[in-house]
Amino acid sequence: MPALNRIVADRTRLDDADITWLEDLVDDWQMLADTSFSDLILWVPDRDPNVFWAVAQVRPDTGPTALEDDVVGESVAYDDESLVTEAFMSAEMCETSDNKLSAGIPVDIWAIPVVRRGEVIAVVERHTNQMGVRAPGNTEDNYLEIADILSEMLHHGRFPQFPGSDRALAPKVTDGVIRVAATGMITFASPNALSAFRRLGLAGDLDGEYLIPTVRELCPRLREVGQSLTLDLEGRWLTETDIENSDATVRARVIPLQTWLDDVEVSAGTLILIRDLTELRDRDRQLVTKDATIREIHHRVKNNLQTVAALLRLQSRRMSNSDAKDALKQAMGRVSAIAVVHEILSQNFEEQVAFDEVADRILHMVGDVAASSGSVVARREGSFGEVPAETATALSLATTELCQNAIEHSLDSSSGNVIVRPHRTDDALVVDIVSDGKPLPEGFSLDNHRSSLGLSIVTTLMQDLGGTFTLEDNSDRVGTCARLVIPLQRL
Repeated sequence: MPALNRIVADRTRLDDADITWLEDLVDDWQMLADTSFSDLILWVPDRDPNVFWAVAQVRPDTGPTALEDDVVGESVAYDDESLVTEAFMSAEMCETSDNKLSAGIPVDIWAIPVVRRGEVIAVVERHTNQMGVRAPGNTEDNYLEIADILSEMLHHGRFPQFPGSDRALAPKVTDGVIRVAATGMITFASPNALSAFRRLGLAGDLDGEYLIPTVRELCPRLREVGQSLTLDLEGRWLTETDIENSDATVRARVIPLQTWLDDVEVSAGTLILIRDLTELRDRDRQLVTKDATIREIHHRVKNNLQTVAALLRLQSRRMSNSDAKDALKQAMGRVSAIAVVHEILSQNFEEQVAFDEVADRILHMVGDVAASSGSVVARREGSFGEVPAETATALSLATTELCQNAIEHSLDSSSGNVIVRPHRTDDALVVDIVSDGKPLPEGFSLDNHRSSLGLSIVTTLMQDLGGTFTLEDNSDRVGTCARLVIPLQRL
């Protein structure tokens, strides 16, 4: 609500608690607009108490608008005949029913002062387009009665009441309305609410039935899970809960209603907004099933790759030719590096991989392989962050090749350190693989070493990612530094 925040901060004396209250009001006031078939405008007082600013506006989803224009940002100044001024000064609800014309449309207006801690902090104005008022009926009568109760609760600081709702799933008036008396009997159910209960298996009507026994009959499993949902539906407090069985899922938003008799607060029953979530829950279950299937595929691919690596290890042990044995060991390392990525992917639902864990496993694996010929310390300094799954495979292979290359050539398969230093710039992920062994041979050039399978693999992988690969001596001529640069748009 940028307009509300901006104008309130610039123009009013409201404190943070009052501003938060008004933000919660604007989050929840669609139900008042829909039950009253009215446009709502929130007015806040300027530092000058004779000036008021419109900071928020909402139109009804249940009827035509009474205000063609957006009035947010407009002001009312020094107008004693304004209902906003009258409601603010008197701290009482004001109304006009003389069908005042607005753009040629007869409009009824209410002004409801928002009272907190005994002081008026704002005024909500209701504008009802009388030309678009629906023909009187049971639904319209109940909506208007609910709107009057909500207006009175707003006036007494009892509305809004539900700032913790999940807005994406929260039921609205247009989804379905059930009204329950203090006795627990359903006195009204809108057609959409009735349709939602029919999906749960209801055969008759809801009007005149008692809510809790009806829900228990439709959802036998409630007897097995205790009294929590029963207490939620009794309307003693604000809550959202799901009513579900094997056929359907319905979300209920339970709102206790209060009214005042001789300044004494009494229960006016319960308003329950109903939303049929059956199809949405079915889609959620399908997505969970798909995610589980994908995870299982990654798990099986990982197992298969580990089997291939084990076969390569067994084959290398039977080889007498040292070049062939080394080639099989390198192939085993490449397969194992890919297996690490699939193992990580099999453990979560995300398409992004936290690559630090992959890199650490690769470095541990590389260190173990080198341990037979020397003491190599392979470690990571810095963070890769998250990378897409398709990029993770290429990056893991490139990292494995360069670490093995550093051990084999710079450290000469002896002892030393290999450090992987990832960091991110404004436009790229930069990864340095640094060794502290021998420098590159005199006259070394990547273009002249295309016969090296490992370097060719890294070059090809970086080209596929739109990145670059360089291999140079360290500045002190001790060891080498291989650098990978991958554009962030590929991440």
